[in-house]
Amino acid sequence: MRKRQPIRRPWSRAVTLVAAMIAVVVPALPMLTPPAVAGPVRTCGSLSRISRPDTTVVSAVEDSGDATTPPSCRVTLRITDPGDGGAVTVWVYLPLDTWNGRFQAVGGSGFLGGDAARLVGPLRAGYAAAATDAGHRGSNADFALKPDGSLNWPAIKDFGYQGIADMTAAAKAMVRDFYGKDAAYSYFNGCSTGGRQGITEAQRHPDDYDGILTGAPVIGYPKLKTGQMWGQVVMLAQGNPVAPCKFKAAVTAMTGACDTVGDGVRDGVIGDPLQCHFDLSNLVGRATPCGKITAADVEVMKKIQQGPRRANGEFLWYGLAPGASFAGLNDTVPLNGKLVGAPSISDLSWFSMFLAQNRSWDWTTLTYPKFEAYFDQAVSTYNDVLGADNPDLSGFARAGGKLLLWNGEADFAVPFQGTVDYYRRVQEKLGPGQTQQFLRLFLAPGVDHCGGGPGPQLADPLGALVDWVEHGKAPRTLPAVRTGADGSVTATRPVCMYPNVARWTGRGDPADGSTYHCVPARS
Repeated sequence: MRKRQPIRRPWSRAVTLVAAMIAVVVPALPMLTPPAVAGPVRTCGSLSRISRPDTTVVSAVEDSGDATTPPSCRVTLRITDPGDGGAVTVWVYLPLDTWNGRFQAVGGSGFLGGDAARLVGPLRAGYAAAATDAGHRGSNADFALKPDGSLNWPAIKDFGYQGIADMTAAAKAMVRDFYGKDAAYSYFNGCSTGGRQGITEAQRHPDDYDGILTGAPVIGYPKLKTGQMWGQVVMLAQGNPVAPCKFKAAVTAMTGACDTVGDGVRDGVIGDPLQCHFDLSNLVGRATPCGKITAADVEVMKKIQQGPRRANGEFLWYGLAPGASFAGLNDTVPLNGKLVGAPSISDLSWFSMFLAQNRSWDWTTLTYPKFEAYFDQAVSTYNDVLGADNPDLSGFARAGGKLLLWNGEADFAVPFQGTVDYYRRVQEKLGPGQTQQFLRLFLAPGVDHCGGGPGPQLADPLGALVDWVEHGKAPRTLPAVRTGADGSVTATRPVCMYPNVARWTGRGDPADGSTYHCVPARS
């Protein structure tokens, strides 16, 4: 393991217990302006002469900025591990004269550990920002195998947790070098793979960040990632690939039947999907542009929504929630006059590289028994490195960190039930009272994977996290908005802290978020 720079935590990061327990509704987040911050104490170019063990400054280039991006110093680092030969690239963007005194690390997505393009937004907001490739370039999973076909464990560990830890230490040191002092507050911001990276930091390095925003965090990654192939296995084993328009008709029917569940309004969104008890059998015989829905089609849909199971019926992982799209993981396409399954490239990569360890692996050889064996292999081989499912966040709590966790309830890729399960396990480990002081979960109805979908979109969850960390305002709600084609806001809605849901009071305009209140979800 590479040596890590000592972390200096500013005394101002701690909030009192009383302040941490204050819960406020946040209908709109205020602009959070920290005290004036001094500029750099050295030139950008001089950073290229900094020498640290196992770290090479590849470049340090001053960027003059443009109408939307402020001038900055853009640094590229290469960090190597003499112990296992692994190496990661780190990008650090440092505002020249607009630094807000904060540091923000940004996570990746899919098999992409991260990239420099994700730093432009934080830079515009005044943050010193960093990202890492987590040991490999690009978004494919080729890094998992060496040329001889054996597992590339240094690269897998960098993707799993080591790359983010190295990036954090190196970027914080670069901030200190450039500005002559540490950032007053440090934040991690990620969704999907980025969400897993943030959770991993809270578990493994609880002193690294004051606040962590993690969305759709692929907790239990080996289970979840293997489980994403379940629908394709079902269709293959049942000999019944389902046409896309039949899947779409099923989602439309479920949403129509359960539209008012949870929120009490008809808005094209299921407000509480777990309370939607629509019987898919009602769809048998329904006409669609691609033919009538058959009993065999419904059997496939039911199995996909139930989620992966062993042959004896034992639970393996969570299925697709009512209202979430079947598309993305359960796609089918016509080929040579017949319909065939079309797994996602990401899922094919996971099975071929990480599990079969064969670049030429044929996914159509999958059967229920083979799937079950691969599932067990995935958990036993990779959970310690990629799982990010340790519920013991006591170190993060003691360090005074705040973790804002969210998931879309119409997420096709990351069933929100898995995120809820993790949250509940943290509560069981630390107690509900202590958990609420540093960790809060928000489920966004109708929101797809990291955004999109028919539901109102979270407006500024990072702002809510900053307000919690720096001002002790623990959020009970997060603001969400619907926008029109021109980008204008057409509706607002609060997203309530779990286990509550936002329900319309029955008075006033349902497009006005102030006409909703948070109530416990029906069990």
